[in-house]
Amino acid sequence: MKVSVVIPTYNEEKNIGRCLESLCNQTMNRTEYELIVVDGNSKDATRDIARKYADQVIIQTRAKVGGARNDGADLATADIIATTDGDCVLPPEWIETVYQEFAAHPEAAAIYGTVYPLEYTIKNRINLGLANTFSRLGYYTKLLYYTLGCNTAFRRDAFMKIGGYKVCDAGDDLEIARRVVHEGTVRFCPKMRVAFSMRRYDQFGTLKSLYEWVHIVRKGGDSDECQYSKREYQ
Repeated sequence: MKVSVVIPTYNEEKNIGRCLESLCNQTMNRTEYELIVVDGNSKDATRDIARKYADQVIIQTRAKVGGARNDGADLATADIIATTDGDCVLPPEWIETVYQEFAAHPEAAAIYGTVYPLEYTIKNRINLGLANTFSRLGYYTKLLYYTLGCNTAFRRDAFMKIGGYKVCDAGDDLEIARRVVHEGTVRFCPKMRVAFSMRRYDQFGTLKSLYEWVHIVRKGGDSDECQYSKREYQ
């Protein structure tokens, strides 16, 4: 096994099949990677659908999204752990790109890439274009590694050594880069692209969603004032 892909889910029956189908139709042979779905005890058919595609489907034991990713990493059998989300769609070359990037850069502890909107509107293209620009600026200036949990991969030994993701409400995918960089380089790979769902921003508003994220991150990752995870979507 070369790559383990961890996918946290919660009430994703409308999206998880599409996500896992894209992960089953990769350019890398299906025997060379595994899919691990970690479910937050969904009340819908998420787990039933996931079992049709994934190698392992479990109910998470740790709290929040970071905890779910850590649960999945504990089950991973590969030397590379990649993470994405249950409402994303992965291009056919995504897993192979992850594997080749680590092979080409043995010093790397983590790699991350860009996102583009599943809901392809002008507003969403602009919003994610700005996010991708921020990712590039942060990487090339070495001021900030703007990783996203939907499109990041780690060497397993580095991930385990730092204790995985911080269990918090938001910002765990940003925070982890500040620790894993001490175990090797963190690389930005523009070829590593993921179709990202903008449903949060479409339903709750871009400014409100960004405000909540920034507010929680400034509070250290947890806040009683803002709810960011396990949202119910229309």
